[in-house]
Amino acid sequence: MSESSDHGRRFERINFLAATTPEAEHARARLVGRYGDVHSDEADVVVALGGDGLMLQTLHKFMGRNIPIYGMNRGSVGFLMNEFRETGLRKRLQAAQSSIVHPLRMVAENRAGETATAHAINEVSLLRQSAQAAKLRVYVDGHVRLEELVSDGLLVATPAGSTAYNLSANGPILPLDAPLMALTPISAFRPRRWRGALLSNNAEVTIEVREADKRPVAAVADHYEFRDVTRVRVTTDHSVGLELLHDPGHSMEERILREQFRP
Repeated sequence: MSESSDHGRRFERINFLAATTPEAEHARARLVGRYGDVHSDEADVVVALGGDGLMLQTLHKFMGRNIPIYGMNRGSVGFLMNEFRETGLRKRLQAAQSSIVHPLRMVAENRAGETATAHAINEVSLLRQSAQAAKLRVYVDGHVRLEELVSDGLLVATPAGSTAYNLSANGPILPLDAPLMALTPISAFRPRRWRGALLSNNAEVTIEVREADKRPVAAVADHYEFRDVTRVRVTTDHSVGLELLHDPGHSMEERILREQFRP
């Protein structure tokens, strides 16, 4: 991840997207009336109105399009969003700080021999599908690092996603510019004291599902789910850069730093 200022760029043509809530749709209508609206193919920037769920959907939608995304909170949490204000939007865009986030790439195989590929901005999760705990074998760069993890699951998180599901599973918060991935167990039963690992974002993590017929497991990349997996490979996709814009003093780097000191 890198961070910079956008003072030399112009954001004249704006594409507005909104969540399907009345609050977000009303905000979009007022902003379109004030600033106009263009198709995303012609836009200098996309302004997303909603919560973190909409921001993730927007980032996925424009992945590979090389267009910056500026979010304003019309949802509940809004960790990835800026404060909502109708006035001064172009000045805010001009002064915004730019963060580049690289997503994870998941390649998963299932019991039927099918393969699925998906990107994750927050995390790739392996989750048990039945009442029985999952049994997982973990490889890092082709070497077995954990012969058997018995747990509800396992997740690989980016720095941007380290404050989401990863934090709820007692994983570490990663600075946004850290070249790392967090490998975090979900309710580990054996080895009971294993709390996970920090890995280079150049590492390749492979998870094999043991006894997959008896202990089925689903793989989830953000919102995309692929069930009955037998093997999942996760890497950081350095070829894809997603650009987020935040107001000065409220960058993702600053938010993640503040989160580490939250009582």
